[in-house]
Amino acid sequence: MKNTTAWEKYGKKELKELEALNSEYKAFLDGGKTERECVDQVVEMAEKAGYEELGGVLASGRKIKAGDKLYAVCMGKTIAMFNIGSEPLECGMNILGAHIDSPRLDVKGNPLYESNGQAYLDTHYYGGIKKYLWVTQPMAIHGVVCKKDGTTVKLAIGEDPKDPVFVFTDLLIHLSHAQMDKKASDVVSGEALDLLVRPLAKADLGEDEKEAVKANVLRLIKDKYGFDEEDFYSAELEIVPAGKARDCGFDSSMILAYGHDDRVCAFTSLKAMLDVEAGKRTTCCLLVDKEEIGSVGATGMSGHFFENAVAELVANMEGESALKTRKALANSMMLSSDVDAAYDPLYAEAYEAKNSAYMSCGLALMKFTGSRGKGGSNDANAEYIAKVRKIFDDADVSYQFSELGKVDVGGGGTIAYIMAKFGMEVIDSGVPLFNMHAPYEVASKADVYEAYKGYKAFIK
Repeated sequence: MKNTTAWEKYGKKELKELEALNSEYKAFLDGGKTERECVDQVVEMAEKAGYEELGGVLASGRKIKAGDKLYAVCMGKTIAMFNIGSEPLECGMNILGAHIDSPRLDVKGNPLYESNGQAYLDTHYYGGIKKYLWVTQPMAIHGVVCKKDGTTVKLAIGEDPKDPVFVFTDLLIHLSHAQMDKKASDVVSGEALDLLVRPLAKADLGEDEKEAVKANVLRLIKDKYGFDEEDFYSAELEIVPAGKARDCGFDSSMILAYGHDDRVCAFTSLKAMLDVEAGKRTTCCLLVDKEEIGSVGATGMSGHFFENAVAELVANMEGESALKTRKALANSMMLSSDVDAAYDPLYAEAYEAKNSAYMSCGLALMKFTGSRGKGGSNDANAEYIAKVRKIFDDADVSYQFSELGKVDVGGGGTIAYIMAKFGMEVIDSGVPLFNMHAPYEVASKADVYEAYKGYKAFIK
């Protein structure tokens, strides 16, 4: 089967809608480089669209009814949105799920140190990365510092043109003969990814402190941001590429940005959710944390946040019932959305051409993910795939089927297998990317648009 690009079918109206959607998406990327920042944006957009916080509604004693729009947040890093349909909840939901965490470098709990007149922040990489790609790039610091007095300091240093940026240094080519002989995985070690934050400066000269550079960095932090060295212990600070999402290519048909994985699926799922009115079935948009490290913890999909939120809805609307909650989940249908690897002809040896996703050919559907012998995979039912195909065909959505590379080369996982544990029908879908997990990834604007159209058709 030959893939054709989605661009071939667009008229002026579709191209205008496509550009408007992608402009909004780029702004979403720029404003949401961490899970917390993404959730803050989603809450703002949801409330403007009439969504109410679930906890507040339950506390008021109000009975939830068809047409109500609700959201629940877990620890500021995961969010579930519900648009209540006219059918009983136990009949199931149409669910769009994606993750909002991305590969990055996390600042350690005791990070600041001085070495030979330079000050550094020690980091621990998060998710699967090629470590050598992250050196010599302009970096920003995003996150929160929670102080013992109960206050929280929010940081986003390196995004404003007036801000400084930071960098992970690398060995110059003139002295790197031994380094260049190493395996790619060893060229830069995890412990070498320490962020340069300040060299010896005039202000450091003549100081009595043993570590004058570090001491002056702490003064700067205290004066400008209002926290002390010990506050690093209760901080979540993420080192991410600095700068805005940019159009890519002579025709501006692509977007180069940090965090496409998986905020491209999160944004298009969110937009679809906001643009569809309630129908018979309840619709849900679920945006979760921790997928890049195995969906662990309270804010990951392995936690019980989503299940508990559904149980709260069931209890309010139909009376508390564990069985009805299980039925609501088991009778649901889901698109588990995560990015796919776009076929790159420069690295053709890693792909199986006729079973790969292609840039600009639309939303990619993956019957299974996992690795090698489908290890760790959800494997979608053929009957469900046929149903999804019909939904997309009826809505003129461009889509394609793919696997993640050659069978014995590698693989990947998503949250699909976790949701399948509830007994619901799930298939993986997403936008194909170049450079997945690199500081800057590439997505086609056409694929972003087709993902939005597909998700919208699905939850209708």
